[in-house]
Amino acid sequence: MSTQIIAHLPGTFYRTPSPDAPAYKEVGDAVSEGDVVGLIEVMKSFHELRANVSGTVKAFLVSSEEAVMPGQPLVEIE
Repeated sequence: MSTQIIAHLPGTFYRTPSPDAPAYKEVGDAVSEGDVVGLIEVMKSFHELRANVSGTVKAFLVSSEEAVMPGQPLVEIE
């Protein structure tokens, strides 16, 4: 059974904390509840996107730097 992490804000999704940093998580990585898996940037303000369950990252459903809308699935955790 898998769970999706949903965008809670409209903005731009980022998988890294900065352009030169590694991604918070990659497909296949273990994730614990509360781990940061990405950021949503809204008007120069960055909001952490945290896992709501523990498991393994199955897929990123959007690309880094892609515009997202509230309610849009971003990450699938199995």
